[in-house]
Amino acid sequence: MNMPAQGTRQRSITGVLLAGGQSRRMGGGDKGLLEIAGKPMLAHVLSRLKPQVNQVVINANGDATRFESFGLPVFADTIEGHVGPLAGVLAGMRWSAANVADDGLIVTVSTDAPLIPMNLVQRLADGLKHNRETAIALASSGGNVHPVIGLWPVELADDLESALREGVRKVRHWTDRHGTVIVDFEYVQAGGRTIDPFFNANTPDELEEVRVILGAL
Repeated sequence: MNMPAQGTRQRSITGVLLAGGQSRRMGGGDKGLLEIAGKPMLAHVLSRLKPQVNQVVINANGDATRFESFGLPVFADTIEGHVGPLAGVLAGMRWSAANVADDGLIVTVSTDAPLIPMNLVQRLADGLKHNRETAIALASSGGNVHPVIGLWPVELADDLESALREGVRKVRHWTDRHGTVIVDFEYVQAGGRTIDPFFNANTPDELEEVRVILGAL
C-alpha cells in the first residue's frame, strides 16, 4: 500500500466501493456486476484500488449476498431515502469508525469507473499535505470534478450526517465547508486513444466503450 502523505499523519485508509446508486440510465440493477473482459466491472475497480489502501469495503443497499463472491464487508446506507452519494460516504465513515482503530480516512470510488489511476490514493493524500486535517480531496480530470472519488476524514461523520438531515445533497455544498482540495489527473494514452482515467459507464453505449478501452489497455 502507498503510505499517506505527511499531512494525513500516516492514518489508516479504507477503500469504499460505492455501489448504492440506482443505475436508472442502465436500466436498473448493479452496474458494477456487469461483465467486462470476463469479469464484473467492480472486479476491475477492486484490482486497482486494493493495493492502495489498508482494506476495501462495499457500500450497497438491498441484498448484500449479491456481492458475496468478492469476500468483502458489505453495508448499507445509514441514512434513509436514497439521498445521493454523500449517504454512501457517510456509511463508509461509520463503518471505518466502528471497525478501524484510529481516526482514519476513507477513499471513495464508484464501481462503474474501472480505469481509476494506480496512484489515486497517494495523489489525493499528497493534495492534503499542506491543508488542515479536516480538508477533503476530490479528483478531477479534463476540467471536471468527480465528487464521488475523494479522500475523506472519518472524524467528519457527525457533521456530514447533520448536513444530510438538514437537506444538503450536493457534494461541494458540504465539502467546501471544510476545505475542498481539487487534485487533477491527466488523461492517459492507450491503444491510440486518449482516455479519461475516471471514465464511467452510465449507459449501455458507455459500457460498450469501456469494453473497447479495456481491450486497448
